[in-house]
Amino acid sequence: MSNDIININDLKSNSSFNDETNCQKVSEPPSLRIVPPLNFCPVERHLYRSGQPSTINHSFLKELNLKSIIWLAIEDPQDNFLKFIDDNNIKFFYNLGFNSIDNNSWDGLSENSIKQSLEVIVDTRNYPLLVCCGMGRHRTGTIIGCLRKLQGWNLSSVSEEYRRFTGSRGGRILVELLIEAFDVGTINMDPQFAPDWLTKSTK
Repeated sequence: MSNDIININDLKSNSSFNDETNCQKVSEPPSLRIVPPLNFCPVERHLYRSGQPSTINHSFLKELNLKSIIWLAIEDPQDNFLKFIDDNNIKFFYNLGFNSIDNNSWDGLSENSIKQSLEVIVDTRNYPLLVCCGMGRHRTGTIIGCLRKLQGWNLSSVSEEYRRFTGSRGGRILVELLIEAFDVGTINMDPQFAPDWLTKSTK
């Protein structure tokens, strides 16, 4: 089944009704295709996660009215994604703490890069916000996992959510160990700008 979400007015204007079969015949494709990026999912209100969006996903992203994007991959994003960010005046966070190497780093993510990413996430002045990496699995899963830990989730629930996005290969134990070891007490958060869903869970 297609993941496309189409405008019903487009469907009506480009179709004719067949009384005998009670079906509509679509004579033309819809004018706009709205397709979410790979592994897209809402995390909390106005906070989203995904893999790297491609051109076909841009119409979908426009509907989110994004103010900021966190890019977690070491690799540079595709040119069409950078153009979309520039054309829509989206604040772009990248290379957050990647220059800091510590004993608990994994695949370019370190405690410092997680801390910097979470401090962007806990500030609603950056919302609506998308967190993404190449496939939206391990790096994004690490950041969201640490956010869940900040929210007070137990580690079993954090691991279950992380593994839902990892595909047939499953999760990586190093990711789960990094999440478990991360000290959420290091996060600097201004209560004035913190999301309601976070302040309620940390009381």
